[in-house]
Amino acid sequence: MKKTKLLFGLGLLVVAGAILVAADHIDAPSSMGTSADIADFYGFEPSEGSDNTVFVVDLQSNVLPDLAYGSFDEMVLTEINIDTDGDLVEDLVIQAIPRDGRMYFFGPVTPVKTGLDSEVLVDSPLGSVEISGTTAIKATTANGVTLFAGPRQDSFFFDFFQFNAVIGGMAPGGFKTADEAVDTFEGKNTMSIVVEVPNTLLGTPTGTNALQLPVYKAWVTTNKKQ
Repeated sequence: MKKTKLLFGLGLLVVAGAILVAADHIDAPSSMGTSADIADFYGFEPSEGSDNTVFVVDLQSNVLPDLAYGSFDEMVLTEINIDTDGDLVEDLVIQAIPRDGRMYFFGPVTPVKTGLDSEVLVDSPLGSVEISGTTAIKATTANGVTLFAGPRQDSFFFDFFQFNAVIGGMAPGGFKTADEAVDTFEGKNTMSIVVEVPNTLLGTPTGTNALQLPVYKAWVTTNKKQ
């Protein structure tokens, strides 16, 4: 089995059962400004009439549209880790790695090893999609998986300057209302990876929510090649 060994970079946690979000933005200096920097991770439960779960990974925040829309680092593997039995150890992984203008996906499959190191599971291809530029491009595989990779407008709303003023004791009135706040990330992009997966490929998790929909515990890591 051909594999590529990679070294752990960063991680975030989210439970994908309701529409939940883990937000970060601007990580450690070694990854800041690259697609090893995880900005957000979203999990969307199946909509009415659908048995699919959608995972969205936003990387490299603060990408300006006029800077070639950002790019994915070919030395970085993005991995969605999925826990189906509630022990907070990944049972399945979905991997994405760019090569020559395309994003290649692998999984969902049981990883060779769990924890901080990872290997590209080239024997378990899921599909690939051309990395989008100004026009969004998606691909749908024969088993019903939909894939996307490319720049998207940053959906994270945050008034960074007012936050600093509050923390620094310079804003006695506290935080502004939604109508008054200024979104620091307005007009900025992230580099997004989107995977819509039929739940039949994810197995049956032990947990469900109030609507008896499956709840998958999931987190993201980025890994740099050694």
